[in-house]
Amino acid sequence: MRSGLVRTEIQNRIHTIMDGLFANIPSGVGSHRKDLKLDKGQQRKVLLKGAQWAVDQGYGLWEDLEHIEEKGRIPNAGPDLVSHKALDRGRAQLGTLGSGNHFVEVGYVAEVYDKDLAGALGLEKDQVTVIVHTGSRGLGHQVCDDYIRVMLQAAQRYGIELPDKQLCCAPIRSKEGEQYLGAMACAANFAFTNRQIITHWVRETFEQVLRMSPRTLQLALIYDVCHNIAKLETHEVNGRQRRVCVHRKGATRAFPPHHPDVPDDYREIGQPVLIPGDMGRYSYVLVGTQKALQETFGSTCHGAGRVLSRHQAKKTARGRAVAQELEAQGIYVRAASRATMVEEIPEAYKDVSDVVEVVHGAGIGKKVVKLRPLGVIKG
Repeated sequence: MRSGLVRTEIQNRIHTIMDGLFANIPSGVGSHRKDLKLDKGQQRKVLLKGAQWAVDQGYGLWEDLEHIEEKGRIPNAGPDLVSHKALDRGRAQLGTLGSGNHFVEVGYVAEVYDKDLAGALGLEKDQVTVIVHTGSRGLGHQVCDDYIRVMLQAAQRYGIELPDKQLCCAPIRSKEGEQYLGAMACAANFAFTNRQIITHWVRETFEQVLRMSPRTLQLALIYDVCHNIAKLETHEVNGRQRRVCVHRKGATRAFPPHHPDVPDDYREIGQPVLIPGDMGRYSYVLVGTQKALQETFGSTCHGAGRVLSRHQAKKTARGRAVAQELEAQGIYVRAASRATMVEEIPEAYKDVSDVVEVVHGAGIGKKVVKLRPLGVIKG
């Protein structure tokens, strides 16, 4: 999200802002909001309608949907294909951050690489920004667990040899393949809804803490991307257009200018691409390119990637005051637990600038701006 604020307007109030966000957006394992627990009928609508349900309920703006991949709703979702256990796990988790590498980050535009592209996204130097990273919570995790068992059996049934059990699969037109796509669409729609509700609570928190009107704050959604999904898309393969299933895991769509799936107001520049880093360094906004469409099915990476396991990170951080280290760098961090904070130390991740330089140099994404954090909530 971008705002109408500049860094100097919030820098001295970042503690209050982050404390407000931490209070309004539940984080950590099993987190939930008591005032947003769905009945079965409402949950079904969430799984079918995605972020459109959230806006219907007053969470955010209709114009937000134009800046969400697939307008916040994957079609052909099948709520009946989602287990009762998955539904139970997700029922109280909408509007929550969860744990692990999920975060809400308030930062600012530290560097502009392309003024025209930045202007088209409404971004300029020192402008305050917000990044939200979370997904389908326990519901999506359970859908994955449920269908791993289904797919292991399916791979045997269809004579598919697996180099690793985690690569279990089924033909896309098989009963199992179609069922999984329907269940996965439900999880994606839950994730879109989750982020949309958090977007709304980010706006509310800024209004409450800074005592500013929505018109002054101008907190607008730049883009919301998937980065763990399989989608049916049309791509050129061996010289002809074919319908294919593109798997993006830790990757994100990066469609070029003039692609019909790019929002109208970005049609001339290409789809926004978000590549977050770690809580102590920086994140990037790029745009998609024609070369990505030709070479990577319109995809690029999403995030820096870990270099230390969670266990190794804990070992590295033993005896350190991680929060104080970050505070000394001008970054205020709130976390649901100390364990999460030490697992997410900056050196647990690659330097995202190295990753982005490769993406930019390979031509599968074009750098627009660098963002630096001022405050972070970790799940």
